[in-house]
Parts: sequence; structure tokens; C-alpha cells
Amino acid sequence: MLFDSTLRADLARSFGATLVVILTIVLTMFLIRTLGQAAVGRVSPQDVVLLLGYTALGHLPTMLALSLFVSVVATLGRMYRDSEMTIWFASGVGLARFVRPVLRTSWPVLLVIAALALFVWPWVNQRANDLKERFERRSDISRVAPGQFQSSSDGKRVFFIDRDSEDGRTGRNVFILSTTPQAESVTSAKTGRIEVEGDDRFLVLDRGQRNEENRASGEKTLSRFESYRILVGDRALARVTGAPPRATRSIELLRKPTPRNLGEFTWRMGLLLGAGNLLLLAIPLSAANPRRASNWNLLFALLTFVVYYNAINLSQAWVAGGRMGVGTALALFHGGAFALALALLWWREQGNRGLGLTRRRAAAPAAAA
Repeated sequence: MLFDSTLRADLARSFGATLVVILTIVLTMFLIRTLGQAAVGRVSPQDVVLLLGYTALGHLPTMLALSLFVSVVATLGRMYRDSEMTIWFASGVGLARFVRPVLRTSWPVLLVIAALALFVWPWVNQRANDLKERFERRSDISRVAPGQFQSSSDGKRVFFIDRDSEDGRTGRNVFILSTTPQAESVTSAKTGRIEVEGDDRFLVLDRGQRNEENRASGEKTLSRFESYRILVGDRALARVTGAPPRATRSIELLRKPTPRNLGEFTWRMGLLLGAGNLLLLAIPLSAANPRRASNWNLLFALLTFVVYYNAINLSQAWVAGGRMGVGTALALFHGGAFALALALLWWREQGNRGLGLTRRRAAAPAAAA
């Protein structure tokens, strides 16, 4: 049918353009944030691109849902402004008739959102956690790039080192500035190496000196040493056996129904149900006055999107806090949104009929007779 094919083509073009714009904006924001984390030593600079890919893939369901929502509102809003909707209404096509082509265009994207939310989301979180944990488990010395000053993970020391070994455990021309509430010290040595004893890492310095100043009394001391050993701030901790809920597979969340796991499962299901409800909400929210060339309907729709996704996060918090069950949360938030979408569709349909914009198809032969 001409109506279905035309509408689906417009929706597909609008969805593609909207997705490109949203991806560009969001990826730029994630890149800036990831570079900031690398600058302060939270992630490895070599892993910035990989971590950016994991982050973008994890947030792709939200971006896809927003792109679908905006494309429906923008496409139907343009049809209102160009008086195309008036023509369709006068031809006997009601507003509820737009639901089928919208869903036929969007169902592949909804399947992708479901796969990303239920299966890909825990995988990317696990991979990202592995990258961060692997970097955090490295010693302070191994984080230092040759010829660069680098702060320790606890912020109490500043290192400068020239490495001369492939494993990164031994270096030359070591400089360490240590700051504590009681004293400040500067230690320099010709060489240094890392030694591990149990869960502790020690930095062993050879042939150097240490200048220390007592903050309270102002007393300064200078000492020289042939060998000096200090405890490095990071501990060689064993890998944490329990993964956080966001990095746990969906089936495991149901097998271990703790409040936090159920809250995470509620959030994942909310992404899928929310994307479907937003498609239904977009149809009545796209209504615009053709005599007023404005985008207030799009702004109101974006506000609706923000409120709805905050409600999804709220449902996760309530389930994780034990205030309600999974079924109750899904029925309250997403069942309520579905009922609201149907009510808005019915209200718009009745309003169009009241204005005489929509007539039944059977009325045409009767009028001709």
C-alpha cells in the first residue's frame, strides 16, 4: 500500500540520519571522558580506543531507542506541518493506523536493542572492568612512562623513571616525591626494581639519597644509602571472584535473585519495554499545528524521553532496594506507560473526529449514493 511504503521509507531515512547525529555527539562525549580518565591515571592510554568502543557498545541500546523515538516524532511532525496528515485523516486513515507501519519499520531495531541489553551489555561491562582492573593491578612503577612524571594511584607519590628492562620491573635514574600529612620527602637513586612478597610490592632502590622535611617542626634530614626498600601503594590483590551485577549475564541474574541482581534485570528489561512504549508515545506526541512552524512537539517529546528513562533507573533502584518486586516494577512503570500511550492515541483520534478531520471509509459510498 502506498501509505505504508511511503511512511516506512520516510521513517527509515529519518532514523538513519538521527542515529548518525546522536552517535557523533555521544561518541565525542565518551571520548573526552575516557581521555580524562587516562590523563589522571585511571585507565591505560593504550586502552583508550578499546574502552571507548566498549562504552559506546554498552550505551547503544539507549541511542537506538532515542533515534527511533526522534525519527517517529520528526517524521510525523513534518507530515502535520505539511498538511499531509490532514489529507490522510480526510481519506479515512486514523491516527491508530500509523501504528502498524511504525512497528514494521522498527521491529528489527527492537530486536537489536533486546540483544544488546540482555547479552551484549554484561559482556562489554566485563571486558571494560577487566581492562581497568588489569591497569589498577599494575604497580606504580610500571605505570610510569619513561621520561614522564606520573602520580601514584593514591596521589601521595610522584614518580620519574628511565626504564632499562623489557619487563618494566627495573629502571634507572629514579625520582620519587612522597607527601604525607607529617612529612615530605624526595628520594632519588641510580637504579630501582620491583620485588613482590606475598600480596605486597616493594620498590628496592640502589645507590641514592633521601631528603626529608618534617612539616610540624621544619626539621630537614639528608641520608644516603646503598640499598633502600619502600612499600609501593598498590597491592597485588587477587582477582575478585564475584562480578558486579552490571557485568553478570542475564540468566545468572535470575539464578541468583538478590535485590541488586533483580534490579539490574529490571533495568535491562526496561530498556526493551521502554523502546517499544516510546514508539507508541511518539505517534500522538508528534501532533503539531500546521499554522505554527515550531518544534515544540519535538522538545516536549525529548522531555518525555528523559523522564521515562529516569523512571527506568528509578525502577531499578526500587527493586534493588527491596521496595518492590520485578513484576510490580515492570507493570507499574512500563504497563503505565503503555496505557498512557493508548490513552493519548484514543484522545488524539477522538479530537480529530470531533474536528471532522477523520471519517470512516464506509462513509464515502454512502455520500456518493
